[in-house]
Amino acid sequence: MALDASLTRRRKKKTGSRPLGGWFAGFLLLLVLLAGLLLWRYGRTPGPLHEGEVVVLIPPRSSLSAIQGYLQAARVIPPDGRFQWYARLRGKATRLQAGEYAFRPGQTPEDVLQILASGRGIRHKITIPEGFSIAQIGGLVETVGLGTREQFIALAKDREIPQRLGIEAESLEGYLYPDTYYFSRNQTLSEMVTSMAERGRRVLDEMVAAAPANHGLTPHQVLTLASIVEKETGQPQERPLIARVFLNRLSQGMRLQADPTVIYGLRQFDGNITKADLKASNPYNTYVNSGLPPGPIASPGREAIAAVLNPAPGAYLYFVSRNDGSHQFSATLAEHNRAVNTYQPKKPPTAAVARSRRAARK
Repeated sequence: MALDASLTRRRKKKTGSRPLGGWFAGFLLLLVLLAGLLLWRYGRTPGPLHEGEVVVLIPPRSSLSAIQGYLQAARVIPPDGRFQWYARLRGKATRLQAGEYAFRPGQTPEDVLQILASGRGIRHKITIPEGFSIAQIGGLVETVGLGTREQFIALAKDREIPQRLGIEAESLEGYLYPDTYYFSRNQTLSEMVTSMAERGRRVLDEMVAAAPANHGLTPHQVLTLASIVEKETGQPQERPLIARVFLNRLSQGMRLQADPTVIYGLRQFDGNITKADLKASNPYNTYVNSGLPPGPIASPGREAIAAVLNPAPGAYLYFVSRNDGSHQFSATLAEHNRAVNTYQPKKPPTAAVARSRRAARK
């Protein structure tokens, strides 16, 4: 009996220690719940008010602590360490993406977290007009602050990207498709150039494949001629006629005598083509050299490419400006000389293909 009483007392002592451990665990649980509730309220409390929209750049490979610092410096979130804990509580601490983000006044930390996790950053719009050269496109890139013009030109003329994309050209002149693009500040210039070139290559390949004939031209030559057509006129309806003139000249072994190619080959151009310019020795001077120049002189649009692949019918070999943006087309030199006397009476008749200087410098 005494032994049984002793065992009973020991059991009571052991069971008597359990309520203390239970209370402690309960207290910890209560603290966790309270902390969670406070963080939950923090996540839904509007942040600091500031004037207008605030733009924050989150560099690649930024730590959670660094991201919190960028946001606090811009007064997007309160100046304390709760944002890190809130991001961990929401399971998004490792899902925040680099980028350039715009935040409105009074957005909650939850709003901020959702924006960073979604990657919905600012995209800068670049619209490339038809007929722009690499240098001009580089100027657009520099204007929106995504890189310098010189850096862009160097990348577009580097052989690495054309080789990687299977483009058989010395540079990407002509292959940067004129379109509207959206880029983030964290994208590299190489990624931007590649995106434009991939678009250009796809459009060219699709159009050449769908065309009834390519007139014996390679895709690169199609693009080269299309770039000249693009620069020769601002009248969309004339592109098939311009293409026909040049295709007829090529088939008869005549020089193209296209002013835009002369301008492209000059290091400096002051707006006027001189006799010396027409005699200048460079691969792009189609007054001196027969056939097509070695590559495009600008980025042609879809209509210019289509004009080369589907030119207008006719035996035209010449055209002259009517001084209103349009041209008079002729099949013989005699017809052309009469047109020159009519529309350009101050200029002596010439066998050259006359055209609007303004359209050529478009």
